[in-house]
Amino acid sequence: MRMPRPAAGDFAPADGQPGPDAGRLARLRLWARRTPAVARQHWLFTLLLALGLVLRVLTQITYRPALLYTDSTKYLLGAYPGSDPPGYQVAIKPLVALFNLSPIAAIQHLLGLGMAVALYLVLLRRGVPRWLSALATAPVLLDAYQLQIEQNVMPDVMFEALIVAGLVALLWRTAPSRWLIAAAGLALGASATARQIGEIFILPALAYLLIVTPGWRARLGTAALLCLAFVLPILGASYWNYADPQVHSFSLAPYASGSIYGRMAEAANCATLRLPSYEKRLCPDARQKLLLGPDGLDHNPKSPIKGTWIPALSKADRLALLRVCSRSVPMKVGTEVRYHNVPIVCGQLTSDFDRRVLKQQPLNVLASFGKDTLKLFALNRTTDTGDPSVARWQFQTFYPQYPPYIVISHGTFIFGTFNIDGVAEQIGTGGGTPAVIKPLASFLRAYQLDGGYTPGPLFALAAIAGLAGSLASLRRRATPAQRAAALACALFFVTGVAALLSSDIFEFNWRYQLPALITLPPAAALAVALLLRRGSLAAAGGEVIPDSLEADHRRHDDQAGGQQDHQRQPGAGTFQDQAPGDRADDDGGQDAQAAGRPVRLAAGHQPGDEGREGAGQVGG
Repeated sequence: MRMPRPAAGDFAPADGQPGPDAGRLARLRLWARRTPAVARQHWLFTLLLALGLVLRVLTQITYRPALLYTDSTKYLLGAYPGSDPPGYQVAIKPLVALFNLSPIAAIQHLLGLGMAVALYLVLLRRGVPRWLSALATAPVLLDAYQLQIEQNVMPDVMFEALIVAGLVALLWRTAPSRWLIAAAGLALGASATARQIGEIFILPALAYLLIVTPGWRARLGTAALLCLAFVLPILGASYWNYADPQVHSFSLAPYASGSIYGRMAEAANCATLRLPSYEKRLCPDARQKLLLGPDGLDHNPKSPIKGTWIPALSKADRLALLRVCSRSVPMKVGTEVRYHNVPIVCGQLTSDFDRRVLKQQPLNVLASFGKDTLKLFALNRTTDTGDPSVARWQFQTFYPQYPPYIVISHGTFIFGTFNIDGVAEQIGTGGGTPAVIKPLASFLRAYQLDGGYTPGPLFALAAIAGLAGSLASLRRRATPAQRAAALACALFFVTGVAALLSSDIFEFNWRYQLPALITLPPAAALAVALLLRRGSLAAAGGEVIPDSLEADHRRHDDQAGGQQDHQRQPGAGTFQDQAPGDRADDDGGQDAQAAGRPVRLAAGHQPGDEGREGAGQVGG
């Protein structure tokens, strides 16, 4: 059935809807009138979103101006330049200039809510029922560890938001347009400027595009566009480091390579490991491994990497180490100051140690890595011996301090660090007046410790469901609808696994498990939708799900949608199925209401259910 058109050729507005020339005020009034109806229709997500908003408001007013951690000095004051990518530091630089950290936390809380909305919408468009889409957003909305990291001046929320933005752009349409591909590449590439492990995301995104894009020429074009967009933010951040006189290296994080030492040292069997004599002291004993773990072996002053053992080396070993790693230090001889080289522990030394452990004892490294990977699925959030304390990411009833990095003195922040000689020194002050409302802090802490987090077994079920849903794309007899839903599931699942495993390679940290909240539940929701045989227009052929959340969103490439629906044969629906007027470069969405036709659903039916024969059922 053709859509009603006026003589000019544009869509005729439905009754009660403003025309294309209506002002913004009229459209805002229309949205305001629709909001109660939309909230009732999506009542479960509305409830979860409201709870998430309340928890974030409580967190914002409880810990003022924001929470800080030892690494926060990197982003606020540029401490340890080159040890982390500069993306987050650049992003918050305008806010830091305000000399108050509250806006940073507020924006990160808004990003947390925005991630939930984006995930909900893309799951609806992919044919997941409303109740299941809402449940998939519950972890990111309600998990107290997510709330705590949003209140921290740390790059994790930026990292998560860019992952969600990239995945949503790729999945917004079954065959993404050029603009969506470019947006996805920019977002995923920018995630690497927040945390360097984001570089791995080009692989699942590229694989997804190569699968869903028909024709080799088109595949090469979309792949080139994605890669170009992906590399632009990385090049920009690398140039930022190159222009910094303290770094002057065209790299994301030129001084971060030593952090793999902790994992390799913890896995090494020092009794059988073959090393140069001057390098043997880098291999920790059993007690050091047990007490320090990978994180402590990287950062603790008692770690061999700190080089306290160098003075005890023999003269021959000192000379050998001097040829590999040295530093010029001043010495006063009489009235003169002369410089001479002394041996130190440097990146070249630790990198050689890492390579020898990986080459000679790969099974040990794999076992150590695998043991930490399974900790995500534990029922309770606990700290194993040698792991970074989970208390770092838990709400406290006081304002946490980390001397000498973060200290509160006379009602203000004192920022410090250790210089190259291991002596604490002050590097800055300010940032607002720290304060904690203890009754609210007690509530948030009780909420977090008494179950306000995503339990490990739920992550395990989501991972199993995501894996099963991803493998469904390999079925030879899978319909196009089933394969489209399975590929969307695979993109979420593989991206999440890549983020988690890339972090666990270095060390286990509960903070690094947060990307599971935005990837594994959506993957599981898509897998369950497959199991429930819930097809959708989006899964069947790139169409948009009729949903009142997008009732006023116009889409030019659906102008022939009514005619296509009438002409499509039962069972049709492939990646190439588009109306004659479909434009590949449009990425918006329009439902039946915006086109001038109200959506009428049978009792118990909702957007995302099978609307008619041949719309594309999802299931086995």
